Amino acid sequence: MKEQYTAKLELFAENALKLKKAFAWQNVMVNRLAALLYTAENKIADDEAIRASYELIKENTGWFSAFRGNSIISIAALLSLSADQEKQLTNTLTVYELMKEAKFRASDYLVISAYQIAAHATSDQYPRTVERAKQFYDSMKAKHRFLTGQDDYIFAAMLGLSDIDIEQGIDRMEQLYSTLKPEFLSGNSVQALTQVLILGGEAPEAAARVLALRDDFRAQGIRLDKEYTLSSLGVLSLLPSNREDIVTDVSETYEFLRTQKGLGSWSISKQELLLLSASLLAFKYVDDVRNGMITTMLSTSITNIVIAQQAAIAGATAASAAAVASSSSD
Repeated sequence: MKEQYTAKLELFAENALKLKKAFAWQNVMVNRLAALLYTAENKIADDEAIRASYELIKENTGWFSAFRGNSIISIAALLSLSADQEKQLTNTLTVYELMKEAKFRASDYLVISAYQIAAHATSDQYPRTVERAKQFYDSMKAKHRFLTGQDDYIFAAMLGLSDIDIEQGIDRMEQLYSTLKPEFLSGNSVQALTQVLILGGEAPEAAARVLALRDDFRAQGIRLDKEYTLSSLGVLSLLPSNREDIVTDVSETYEFLRTQKGLGSWSISKQELLLLSASLLAFKYVDDVRNGMITTMLSTSITNIVIAQQAAIAGATAASAAAVASSSSD
């Protein structure tokens, strides 16, 4: 691996360890997402800035607000990286209320969704973007009633932000779903995978490239086709590189991270570390936009897709952990 990339992996490991100590009472996977956000910006995690944003959120929300839920550290990290934390939080709260008015349900997923819209649209675009997000969500719900839930809010928001035609986008997702579902066990994960592929751009060979990558990884003993990592195959399929290099890079990234303090087998599962490895590799390609290797549009798409994917999975994991804790205390 190149020194610059190795340094980025070391930075992530250091950031993860730092935030684990600073926010020991928070869900560790959400802390690692915050570490990933700082690493994407090539910055050392600033726990004091995150803490300040954390307090800002508490000052501006009620006791039972979803903003104080499992996503609070993720939102605090995002706010701490923005130029104007107070304005960004105000805008996010505005979008959040618009989304609730549109009949989205309050949840950690809705908080992240509102932030995405607030961060990537101007205030005059909020109503239309929320309306498009709801139309995408309702269309997905109509096609897959039992698969579509709050965990789809984040990608619905990103689809709302895009210039993708709603009807054409849903039709294309259905085509991809029909092609890919027989290949994988989890329908919910396949739906997330199709969302990633649609956001990444219209590519006729998208499904074929995903399946080929799946087989290449399996040949190396790496399973990226499981529930929480399947959408990573979609992200990796968007990268402008040959499949052999992608498989080698993910494998080497995973093996390197395993040697870092706080990322050993006792600290983090294989599937989560593979997920992070794929994300860090995607960010490597985002860095390459500065060298003219990929387009700015693709780099922006990859960054936002990875953040959305990580947030959705961290949210699902945190919610699951909270449910287990609740049931065990009954």
